Amino acid sequence: MFGFSDKGNLNLITRALDAVSCKMEVIPDPTTVHFHLPNNLSVQVHKEYDMFISELVDHFPHEKEGIHQFYNECWKVFNSLNSLELKSLEEPIYLFGQFLKKPIECLTLAYYFPQNAGDIARKFIKDPQLLSFIDAECFIVSTVNALRTPMINASMVLCDRHFGGINYPVGGIGGIAKSLANGLVDKGSKILYKANVNNIVIEDGIAVGVRLTDGREFFGKTVISNATRWDTFGKLLKVDDLPEEEKNFQKIYMKAPSFLSIHLGVKAEVLPPSTDCHHFILEDDWLRLEIPYGSIFLSIPTVLDPSLAPEGHHIFHIFTTSYIEDWQGLARKEYEQKKEHVADKIITRLENKLFPGLKESIVLKEVGTPKTHRRFLARGSGTYGPIPRNIPKGLLGMPFNTTAIKALYCVGDSCFPGQGVIAVAFSGVMCAHRVAADLGLEKRAPLLDAALLRLLRFLRTIA
Repeated sequence: MFGFSDKGNLNLITRALDAVSCKMEVIPDPTTVHFHLPNNLSVQVHKEYDMFISELVDHFPHEKEGIHQFYNECWKVFNSLNSLELKSLEEPIYLFGQFLKKPIECLTLAYYFPQNAGDIARKFIKDPQLLSFIDAECFIVSTVNALRTPMINASMVLCDRHFGGINYPVGGIGGIAKSLANGLVDKGSKILYKANVNNIVIEDGIAVGVRLTDGREFFGKTVISNATRWDTFGKLLKVDDLPEEEKNFQKIYMKAPSFLSIHLGVKAEVLPPSTDCHHFILEDDWLRLEIPYGSIFLSIPTVLDPSLAPEGHHIFHIFTTSYIEDWQGLARKEYEQKKEHVADKIITRLENKLFPGLKESIVLKEVGTPKTHRRFLARGSGTYGPIPRNIPKGLLGMPFNTTAIKALYCVGDSCFPGQGVIAVAFSGVMCAHRVAADLGLEKRAPLLDAALLRLLRFLRTIA
């Protein structure tokens, strides 16, 4: 889990738990991910940066200088971000204050803001297979290749894994949500469960509350939607005309694929000694990286925390990209048969590549499709978030937290800075600060506010 370290400014999960007086025990992962790629390219991304770079250089000795130069560029971005107090980029007093304190770092981020990782990589690296490896690195971050992954997003992940590291919470990642919920209640908040929102209530052009599917209504000074922007403006809001800013967002971005998810309980003996926790598998063709079912993500959390499974067993969480359209229009029996068929093919690939005897070792299997993700995560098409339709201008086109509807804010992966644990947590921090300023709980300058918001909206139109 990213953002769970005890140092720097990008450890946003730790900070969120601290804010509600909670702390979780974590287990550091010595290897972020083990890549298994075409042409038998096997790369372990060690927590120790020098070990990772050394291993990569061993595979591509002729690109030693280019490897160092590209990842050094990532560190420039990460170190600049990590030096700043992270708050809302839509709040001018904060923004100008940070610029006065850290002008070089702010200018560095402004320089990379409209750029993508693939363009930066190609300045220093020529080897096609190494560039394909950079694509795989970025695909894990954004489900698109490096040319379509903003440099800022790539740098946050490619560097934080070495700076703060990947830290797994003891007892499973579900404990994060439980701890945050308990902490919020202890601080005086109230959380309603099984309370599905039907629509956002608008009066005189201002968001004033929400109406639930059971008819109950709740009103407040602000409404914050953590649904995707597609769902917020397509389902929760009943508007005749989509705001221009949302039209621009949908012109630049489309829904990312969802996932086919397979959870297995397996006998422990199927794992070779020293098996890593996280794996990424693309066996034989780089061109299959971004197509549905082409590449496979695998997490084995019991490698780090054996208490999650009965003694002598491990948990496999296998997932691969899949679009909901591939699962629609099927009768129940056809749907179940297709789940079994597709899952069997994915498991066979893992058995052939990494775990001989895997099928015979399975004691429990559950398969979820994009329809499962849609149902339980309440996200249209079960999407993982937004991906650019074409090559974007970095993060220039990504909207922030404010919307065209007064007192309505959006938060999550369809807001700046996009997908990923750190990015979504950052979105939450920014939104909280912007809302606090608008409610008078933080210093604000209304004239500067209006000017900055107009500027940011204009910049998004030229993305």
